[in-house]
Amino acid sequence: MPNHNKLDRRAFLNRTALGGAAATAGTVLAAPAIAQEMPQINWRMVSSFPTSLDTIYGGGEQIADRLRETTDGKFDIQVFAAGELVPGLEAISSVTDGTVECAHSVGYYNWGKDPAFAPGADLPFLLSARAKAAYNYYGGGIELYNEFLAQYGLVSFPGGNSGVQMGGWFRKEINTLDDLKGLKMRIGGLAGMVLERLGVVPQQIAGGDVYASLEKGTIDAAEWIGPYDDAKLGFQKVAPYYYYPGFWEGGPTVGFFIGKEHWDALPATYQALVRNCTQATDMAMVAKYDYVNPPALKQLIGDGAQLRAFSEPVLSAAFDAALQVYDEISAENEWFKRQWEAVQPYRDDWYLYAQTSEYTFDTFMMIQQRQGKLTPSGG
Repeated sequence: MPNHNKLDRRAFLNRTALGGAAATAGTVLAAPAIAQEMPQINWRMVSSFPTSLDTIYGGGEQIADRLRETTDGKFDIQVFAAGELVPGLEAISSVTDGTVECAHSVGYYNWGKDPAFAPGADLPFLLSARAKAAYNYYGGGIELYNEFLAQYGLVSFPGGNSGVQMGGWFRKEINTLDDLKGLKMRIGGLAGMVLERLGVVPQQIAGGDVYASLEKGTIDAAEWIGPYDDAKLGFQKVAPYYYYPGFWEGGPTVGFFIGKEHWDALPATYQALVRNCTQATDMAMVAKYDYVNPPALKQLIGDGAQLRAFSEPVLSAAFDAALQVYDEISAENEWFKRQWEAVQPYRDDWYLYAQTSEYTFDTFMMIQQRQGKLTPSGG
């Protein structure tokens, strides 16, 4: 009489072995499918920034590094600093014309080609970096900007933010609106148009020539970025008055611009990774600037910079001038108008809400700082 227990046990083990083999085979068979979803992609990215501006230039490198790490090197982007392949201000155009696949730049650099490039980056008196991120990721800012960019064969995602910038370096104090009249200032784009309404004479000067122009008196003032980047250039030696805030750049978004045909050809997995990696870089850049700017400002003051605030009359006049400029551009440019009108309701709500949250809390903490209460005794 056969031993059914042994037969049943043998049959069970055979079935288990076959099942395990099938599972293993299934794993092996699945690998090519996964590999097909993660093809080797090799792109070139041109930056609008020199390597000396390590934080803002580093945003492009961070995007490339994150994509390389998350795909085990299969999505590889080689980054080129401004001037290595194309001039910095032509980075976005080089994507449109097919010279490279992507760029790390600021949309308002292309405002001369089309003013509607500017709102996706920043406008004078628009939003802080935190509010801009909220609008971009939850208010439809990214989607609306990409609707506009499609006509130029582009797709863009935020890839960094400096936070509110400084108002620049001046050879003389600016106490009244009259002090701005005839002032030759290195500033361009829409900010230059706004200040021109106040009597400023905007000057387009390459970054490498700014110091010499201030030293020689060819210009009277120049805006750059903020304390960390400005400290590297020694402006305080030739234009000691350091003004704030840079109201033309309250929260400038640095964009990762991709040729639309290249974006459309990416697998969905890679597209998702681009969104995630750029958003991580967007948040990381402003965090780094927030960390490195405070000690840099103290260093600049120790080296002779004289900190000054723009007066309320100057800010108010600039605000009114900005609204006039936006009305005039909107009358001629539908895409600029759509973006400008879309962000205004949120901007209104944000600054109403901020009075009950960030502003009140920060103001109280600033008072404690001035009273010396934030540093432990003996610290």
